Amino acid sequence: MEFMPGKTVRMLFIGNSFTTKNDLPGLLSLIADAGKGITIEYKVISAGGASLRRHWNGGAADAITNGKWDYVVFQEQSTLPVKNVNRFHENVREFMPAMKESGANMVLYMTWARKKEPENQRLLTDSYNKIGRELGATVVPVGTVWQELLAKHNEPALHAEDGSHPTVAGSYLAAYIFYRTLFGGDPTELGTNFGNLTDEEHELLQRIAKTT
Repeated sequence: MEFMPGKTVRMLFIGNSFTTKNDLPGLLSLIADAGKGITIEYKVISAGGASLRRHWNGGAADAITNGKWDYVVFQEQSTLPVKNVNRFHENVREFMPAMKESGANMVLYMTWARKKEPENQRLLTDSYNKIGRELGATVVPVGTVWQELLAKHNEPALHAEDGSHPTVAGSYLAAYIFYRTLFGGDPTELGTNFGNLTDEEHELLQRIAKTT
């Protein structure tokens, strides 16, 4: 999909607090506008701790078919791909008829391992990539890039105090990765005047998002 300045992109996000914490869709909208002049119109379907199965049962498929979306972003409950990869894959497959009917592009938001369980990132990465290849979906490798930064740097912190949710820095890093993956943008060409973080922190996040 080609993105020219002034283009409007419609996105539906289906997930839970890993999507809504720090308003990831809003951060991505700011970045896409600053970097490529793209306007993102988005809707979020979210519930605390919700799995994709819960969203399916709640009628999220109707929102897909009725919305004329360019992208639909799916974020699974954060530990399910580790605990029950088959159920995770079944949950994603449930939405395929609605996705085919809508004509939207399927995007899988790969999340990260809990702070105290970094070894689980390999399972998360493999489970998202496997179902992404099967269904021809775009996988946004947020968890993989988090892992890369955490292996090399102690700051900025990506995990919030609960060891699970993202800090503002974690959400900005996720947004930069979405920007690069979906829109082909170079995060290092963006400014750092988005607020909330120092210039040095933004520069590090942008560099990691570009090179990993």
